[in-house]
Amino acid sequence: MKEEKEEIKESMVMVGVQQHVICMKGGVGEESYALNSKSQTALLSKSMTLLEQAVLDLCCTTLPESVAIADLGCSSGPNTFFAVSKIMTIIYKRCRQLGRSPPGFWVFLNDLPGNDFNSVFKSLPAFHEKMREENGEEFGPCYVSAVPGSFYHKLFPSSRLQFVHSSCSLHWLSQVPPELIDKKITNKGKIYLSKTSSQALINAYASQFQRDFSLFLKLRAEEIVPGGRMVFSLKARRIADPVPDESCLLWDLLAQALQELVSEGVIAEEKLDSYNAPYYEAYTEDIRREIEKERSFSMDGVEIMVLPWDSTSDGVINYDRTTTAHKLSKSIRAVQEPMLATHFGPDIMDPLFQRFMQIIAADSREVEHVALLVSLTRKAEDDIYK
Repeated sequence: MKEEKEEIKESMVMVGVQQHVICMKGGVGEESYALNSKSQTALLSKSMTLLEQAVLDLCCTTLPESVAIADLGCSSGPNTFFAVSKIMTIIYKRCRQLGRSPPGFWVFLNDLPGNDFNSVFKSLPAFHEKMREENGEEFGPCYVSAVPGSFYHKLFPSSRLQFVHSSCSLHWLSQVPPELIDKKITNKGKIYLSKTSSQALINAYASQFQRDFSLFLKLRAEEIVPGGRMVFSLKARRIADPVPDESCLLWDLLAQALQELVSEGVIAEEKLDSYNAPYYEAYTEDIRREIEKERSFSMDGVEIMVLPWDSTSDGVINYDRTTTAHKLSKSIRAVQEPMLATHFGPDIMDPLFQRFMQIIAADSREVEHVALLVSLTRKAEDDIYK
C-alpha cells in the first residue's frame, strides 16, 4: 500500500514537472530558442495568407473599442510578436481604409510558467516603437500582458477574446500518456513512438492527444466571442500511418544518442526507460474530425505546410550533411533541453547533442517537416447544433 502511494505521488510530481519544463530554452545565447527557431519562423511566414484573411474577415464584424488578442504558446525570441503585430497592423489599417476609428488592443501572451517572460518584456519597448513606425504615432493604445499557465486550462473569462493565435504548440501534450507514467505500458530504449512501438503505446498517445485537443477546443470556445477567430498550427502527419519517418526519425536518432550514453555508463538504463516525450503528431484528418465533433467552430481554411529537411538554414537549401546536422542539433536542443536536462541532468547536454549531431551526420535519411494550419470561426450559440 505504501509503495502504491509512493508511485502515485511520483506520477503526480512527474506530471507537474513536465508542465513546468515544456518550454523552449530561454535567453539569447548560442543554444537559445531565440537564435535557433528558423523552422518556426518559416512556418509562421507560410501561415500569413490564411491569417491575414481571418483578420480581414473579423474586420467585417462590429469590433469593440479594444480588441483582445491571445497568442498561446508564445515562447520567447523574435517569433513572439510576429503574429500579433501582423494581426494588429491589419486591423488598424483596414479600419482606417473603411473610415472607422481603429480600436485599441489588449495582447495576452501565454506560455507555461517556465517560459522566459523576462526576455519577452525586455523586448517590449522595441516592439512598441516598431508598431508606431509601421502604423503611425496614432496607433494604439496597445496593452501587453503575460498569462502564464497551460492552455489545457481555462485562461480567460468567458467571451473575452476576439482573436486567438497559436503556432507550433498544440503537438505538445498536457502530459505523457498515463499508461506510461503508471508503467502499464513500456517504451524501452525509446523516447517517443517508433516503427517498433506496440499498438497499445500508439493508442495511448493518440488517446492523450484526443483528450487534450478536444479540451483545448472546448476551453477556447468558452473564451472566444461568437464570430471571433482562431488560427493555429501544429506538427502533424499527412498519412494515417502513426509512425512514419516524417514524425519519428529525429526522435529515433535522439533516442539512439541516449542509448549510446547508456552503453557507456553515462546514463542509467532505467533513467532512459522512464523518459517519454509529451508530444504527438496527429493525422490531419483526425484533427479535422475532432473540430467537427466539438461543433463550436466552423472551419474557414485548412492547409498542410511542408518545410524541407534543411529548413533550419538561412534560406540556403541542400547544405552539406555535416552543416545540416549541426544546425538541426542546435534547433532541437533549443526546444528539448529544458525537458531533457530536468530528467537526465544538465551535465550530459553537451555530450548528448554532440553525439546526436554525429548520428544525424552519419545517417543518410532525410524527411520533410509537416505542419497543419487551421483557421476557425467561433459559431453563434444558436448555430452550434444546427
